[in-house]
Amino acid sequence: MPTTVKAAVFDGLNSAPRISEIVLPDPGPGQVRVRLAAAGVCHSDLSLSNGTLAQKWPAVLGHEGAGTVEAVGEGVSGLSPGQLVALNWEPACRECWHCRQGEPHLCEHALDGAARPYAELPDGTPLHPGLNIGAFAEATVVPANAVVPLPEGIDMGVAAVLGCAVLTGWGAVNNSAQVRPGQSAAVLGLGGVGLSLLQSARLAGADPLVAVDLSPDKEELARSLGATDFVLADESLTKNVRALTEGRGVDHAFEVVGSGKVVRAAWNSARRGGTVTVVGVGSVKDEVSFNALELFHQARTLRGCVYGSSDPDRDIPVVADLVRSGQLRLNTMITDEIGLEGLPEAFDRMRRGSGGRSLVRLGG
Repeated sequence: MPTTVKAAVFDGLNSAPRISEIVLPDPGPGQVRVRLAAAGVCHSDLSLSNGTLAQKWPAVLGHEGAGTVEAVGEGVSGLSPGQLVALNWEPACRECWHCRQGEPHLCEHALDGAARPYAELPDGTPLHPGLNIGAFAEATVVPANAVVPLPEGIDMGVAAVLGCAVLTGWGAVNNSAQVRPGQSAAVLGLGGVGLSLLQSARLAGADPLVAVDLSPDKEELARSLGATDFVLADESLTKNVRALTEGRGVDHAFEVVGSGKVVRAAWNSARRGGTVTVVGVGSVKDEVSFNALELFHQARTLRGCVYGSSDPDRDIPVVADLVRSGQLRLNTMITDEIGLEGLPEAFDRMRRGSGGRSLVRLGG
């Protein structure tokens, strides 16, 4: 029988979410229904709501979640009711060209589900899931390959942020940039992903490790998570980062904002031969320019980073173990805990660049 749950429904571009009942179908072949315990509020949710990323409406956004398997459809193996799981917003098909090359984070079909309705409003209006998941709800129905089992002993609220912020930040350091002990790094932008990346760079042995943000209020938190230095994102940013590395610039600069201006600042903060990894999701209209001489002379590597170049099936269990052991302190990056009704304020905080991760507690 269909299941009725509460959800935050976005009716269109730039609309504020409203709390409504939605109707979830029973999981079909290859699908799983998950009762959600918590959902993280990611900047990509803001990008979906304002049109930076494409989204069909009406929709239930939220793609960073964890909960308990409630029901499984025909043909699903390895998952059963009562199992603790994290959600993977980019489930790989394992069959396309990129998947066969060992690049599941670039899967050609990973977001196919986001274009299809997954639930309904009580009047029968079809609803679309933000980035496949629809986590701003008490429960959701997703493909089985969007579900990753979690080990026992991990807090389900904290586990919610594993599926995007943490995996993206950890993967950017370990999969994309492959930071080595003793290499210097700068993290530009200290939101949820940036704070996760900062901790991951510390675990990788980055030194010095420079945290950069517009808000001076984030210095204490950044240092507590492993930053050796803190630099304000002002007109002296590049000069101040270089001063910490004998004028060379850092080996690794991570852009975690999604801004052409910040990409350029990260580029200017890296040393000759260094690496710039763009983690933030920017606008198609926000361009970055380089001249031909500097590309030759600086010999830097500029790379994009989708989902931390991760394979969630492989990497989420690894990161979960780091959380259980206390090496990754995820509770420190969660600065606000809210209910569904607190989403408008959480989106406002993201627009202002205030705080770290907001966490929606759903109680599943």
